[in-house]
Amino acid sequence: MTRTTIEQSFGPVRFLPGPNRGKYPHCHSVYVEGAGLLIDPASDRERLIRLRDEEGVSMVWLSHWHEDHLAHLDLFPGVPVWVHERDAGPLSGVEAFLDAYGLPEAGPLREFWRPVLRDQFHFVPRVPDRILQGGETISLGVTDVRVIHAPGHTPGNLALYFEKPGVLFLADYDLTPFGPWYGDLESSIEDTEKSVNLLAQIPAQAWLASHETGVFTGDIPRLAREYLAVAGRREERLWEFLSQPRSLDDIVDQWIAYQKPREPREFFAYAEAALMGKHLERLARLGRAREESGRWMRA
Repeated sequence: MTRTTIEQSFGPVRFLPGPNRGKYPHCHSVYVEGAGLLIDPASDRERLIRLRDEEGVSMVWLSHWHEDHLAHLDLFPGVPVWVHERDAGPLSGVEAFLDAYGLPEAGPLREFWRPVLRDQFHFVPRVPDRILQGGETISLGVTDVRVIHAPGHTPGNLALYFEKPGVLFLADYDLTPFGPWYGDLESSIEDTEKSVNLLAQIPAQAWLASHETGVFTGDIPRLAREYLAVAGRREERLWEFLSQPRSLDDIVDQWIAYQKPREPREFFAYAEAALMGKHLERLARLGRAREESGRWMRA
């Protein structure tokens, strides 16, 4: 297994690493030389400015709508933006963006996020110029790219397979030890599992991901199994904790997903609750847990 986070090219497909190994709030970007295509403009800001000024960016594709994948989209105000239709809505404005996360209409979380989106992620509303559809193959001249609708992380989440030289961009199915994220309003644990298993079977020569390691070659099916196993361990730890009735605040204080309290607490407590909420919903569907008067317990 080979893993690396240095800038490198696979034919015309160039991997652009983000700061701090692409850990949130950063991510890695992909650029297709000769086509001027930039995917997820949220890696190093100064590097993207040089790319724009020296080589040119003729279009931007978004793998999905999250803030850590469009943080420097403001550098490309006149450049066409392409995205899946199910992830287009959050780009229309700050309130629509926060709605897609499932945040309450009023309260401290909205107050926290509005300036963060504006100041840290340079959020500017955009209307997509083109909708990317799963199953289509697009010729970029230097290579053809197959668009793969891989929902779960977000409803319109996309993976991209560059047929020559055989590179698969996994986006946020990033194979990190933290495991998958499926905490948005329309995220899905089951769809995440289906999408990761599908992508792991594509016979690429190299796999690019949005965070941390970033570039993989080798036994991807094994890494995919390990990645999805994290979700299973979260659910079993949660079920064990439900040996007594627990409120959602009690569950968050266990930090099952994040392992320990993190700052800013407003963000990470929300994220922990969002992930655990998805597992509570699934345990309820499976008949393993139930909710009564605001407290969760084993069924």
